[in-house]
Amino acid sequence: MSRKDAGARWTLENAADLTGRVAVVTGANSGIGYETARGLARLGATVVMACRTQSTAATARAQIVAENPGADVVVVSLDLADADSIRRCAELINAQYRTIDIVVANAGYIPTEVVRNADRIELGFASTFLGHFALIGLLSPGLLRAPAARVVTVGSLAHRAKGLDPTRLGVGSTTTPMGAYAEAKLAQLIFAAELDRRFTATRARAISLAAHPGAARTGVMRERSRWIQRAYHSRFTWPVLRLFINDAYTGALPTLRAATDPTADGGQYFGPSGPFQLTGAPAVVQDSPVVHDSAVGAQLWEFAQTHTGIVYP
Repeated sequence: MSRKDAGARWTLENAADLTGRVAVVTGANSGIGYETARGLARLGATVVMACRTQSTAATARAQIVAENPGADVVVVSLDLADADSIRRCAELINAQYRTIDIVVANAGYIPTEVVRNADRIELGFASTFLGHFALIGLLSPGLLRAPAARVVTVGSLAHRAKGLDPTRLGVGSTTTPMGAYAEAKLAQLIFAAELDRRFTATRARAISLAAHPGAARTGVMRERSRWIQRAYHSRFTWPVLRLFINDAYTGALPTLRAATDPTADGGQYFGPSGPFQLTGAPAVVQDSPVVHDSAVGAQLWEFAQTHTGIVYP
């Protein structure tokens, strides 16, 4: 925990008012994404929920608006595994909003098996990392026009998994679903750090930050076996699990702090402040040192540009 966090426990009540600001949240129909969209709407932001499943997104939107009458919340279709869907989503947002103040790259999942495309890129990596790289690049004009935009990448403790080769992310020898998930999350955090370096180098008014929920009870386990899901979500196991796992709202607080705290700096990483970063109030935390390796960041950036065809302004 940083010195400035030591004396206070950050909550949504500490966040800045966001009236007049536009925030885009991917995967906002459930879990951390939903709670992030909900919190931003509560703070007065216009919230764009960019989601793959429109039916659940519509239900989530209705719940947010019911809690916050008059909230400006819209749903747009986004499939991060589909380049055409990403482009259509960005075109719709860019046409509607001249400036974009916040983008939260939240959507992601743990695959049930490792499958690679024709370029040998693991499919979860292609959507979770490359999909977000393309979307944020396409939204960059609006971000750069905003007076103080933020890109918040939602990472995971999984990025610290042993044996990951940061120079071969997405095309390495990973054969397990959790290994593939860890690769995607490490790539996202390296991207977040590299994006902030590029904002700084071009003297942009935007900053890039990252956050992680710790251990959170969300739909991230939806693709796992029914036995794991039962253990994770059962009302019988929750009284014990809650000692080590956040609920979705608490898990979203690091992301909300990264998106709204006026004292936050570009390149910072927010997460739970408790033991092992599993639970606790949101604070600035440490990520893996390789995340801030500029040579690795430049290599990953070039890889992403090549495979998405997206060149940032």
